[in-house]
Amino acid sequence: MPNKRLLLQWIGHSDLRAMAVSLSAAQRDTILAEIKGPVPEAGDFGPTKTLLDTQPFDEICLLSNYRAEWNKRYLDWLGGKAKLVRVDLKKPTDYVSIFRIADAELAKIRKRADWPEIELCLHLSPGTPAMAAVWLLLGKTRYPATFYETFVGRSWVTEIPFDLTIDVIPELLRNPDLRLRHLAAESPSEILGFEQIAGDCQALRIAVGRAKRAAMRSVPVLLLGESGTGKEMFARAIRDAGPRRNGPFVPVNCAAISRDLLESELFGHKKGAFTGADRDRAGAFEHAHGGTLFLDEIGECDASMQAKLLRALQPDPGAGPCQLKFRAVGDSEERSCDVRVIAATNRDLLKAVGEGRFREDLYYRLAVITIRLPALRERKADIPGLVASFLDRINRQFREEDASYRHKSIGDDAISFVSRHHWPGNIRQLQNVLLQAAVMCDRDELRRGDLEAALAETPEDPRNRNPLDLPLGSGFNLDEQLNEIHRHYLRRAMAEAGGVLAKATKLLGMNNYQTLSHRLKQLGVEGDWK
Repeated sequence: MPNKRLLLQWIGHSDLRAMAVSLSAAQRDTILAEIKGPVPEAGDFGPTKTLLDTQPFDEICLLSNYRAEWNKRYLDWLGGKAKLVRVDLKKPTDYVSIFRIADAELAKIRKRADWPEIELCLHLSPGTPAMAAVWLLLGKTRYPATFYETFVGRSWVTEIPFDLTIDVIPELLRNPDLRLRHLAAESPSEILGFEQIAGDCQALRIAVGRAKRAAMRSVPVLLLGESGTGKEMFARAIRDAGPRRNGPFVPVNCAAISRDLLESELFGHKKGAFTGADRDRAGAFEHAHGGTLFLDEIGECDASMQAKLLRALQPDPGAGPCQLKFRAVGDSEERSCDVRVIAATNRDLLKAVGEGRFREDLYYRLAVITIRLPALRERKADIPGLVASFLDRINRQFREEDASYRHKSIGDDAISFVSRHHWPGNIRQLQNVLLQAAVMCDRDELRRGDLEAALAETPEDPRNRNPLDLPLGSGFNLDEQLNEIHRHYLRRAMAEAGGVLAKATKLLGMNNYQTLSHRLKQLGVEGDWK
């Protein structure tokens, strides 16, 4: 959590008038003659000194457009507690100039190496209303801050009863996906080609909206998401929703084929190209001619395979993105095909690019359009509907196989259980658990115990381990583990609060929701809280 409190504020007329009454008569009269306004009463030290006398800060930065000699006297009067930045501001009500100055100073603070440890504090009382308005704008958006006000010897934290990034600015300005709001306007079940994709949460609607638009253009698409989120189903839906719907769909799991055989699987081979090649064989690129090639787990390809894929995915100048050329193993001649490529991965390919494990040029060749599929834990509201859909499918399948099969329903306790579970294996794991429970249960209704028994038979995912029992050494990082615990509770609080920061703040026992907002951004915690 932030442990360094940094105050940034303007110096205002009230501050200098308060200082003036402590000076000699001549100095006092000079300042008060230029800075009009009431002379402070006894004990009124102005907003800035009041705040500094009543609240602790580790750093204090004051912005001033007053004369250098006045600034020096003011710092001396404060007792050397602060540093002062003199700025060129000709008109204290000029919003444009005020914004530029304030934004520049805040940007300098955010670039500091210790920014994650800083609790930014902004003082609204000194200066003009325009200055206070700019602080509110910046402190509720780009630079999450705690706001202070003062009056006649008292200071307090001001709770601003709105969040510009949630309540005022349309959500589309926070999320690039939402800039095209119509992407989320339709349920997947209403979109041609995507009828089989169950769910209706905002994150899924956005993913389907992007996929729908991508389907109409024959350009490469990269699907991102954890294992079990339905990447192949999305790839098929993109094919079904586009002009290649009548063409073949050829899936290749790059992780399931040995490195020695993957090249032949993709490009084919000539007879005699290697031991066991007793005849010519066409590869996936040829089989997918006129249709779609789905390269699942593309991140598992080694450097040699990446280079060969890059050559195949590089169309000739002037050719369309689907006019590809490749060379079969053992063949000296190039072959041509018309193939739309959709790739998928559960890995962080950009991180792999940065670490030199994945070619940057291949990444950008594949990621002309990227679509992120949400994990099931980000789709809690969809889980009851998914359970009903899967169970209906299971019942129909089993009844077709066995006329004596007893139709299975699911109890409220079981629904509550599946809605709270983390589901590290995502939709695939949920589907398998329901299938196993339906097979093993003799009753007409599945109960919580049936699902728990089915879960016990699935391999344990590292994310479900007790964080207090993780083995030390071998890459263990205490700070990262603590951050993961923070992320877990932040996500949980935001989900339980329905995205309302003030409510989540109370659930977490935090002092104010500006601190929570800062922590969410610092740790990259996002979700479909609605």
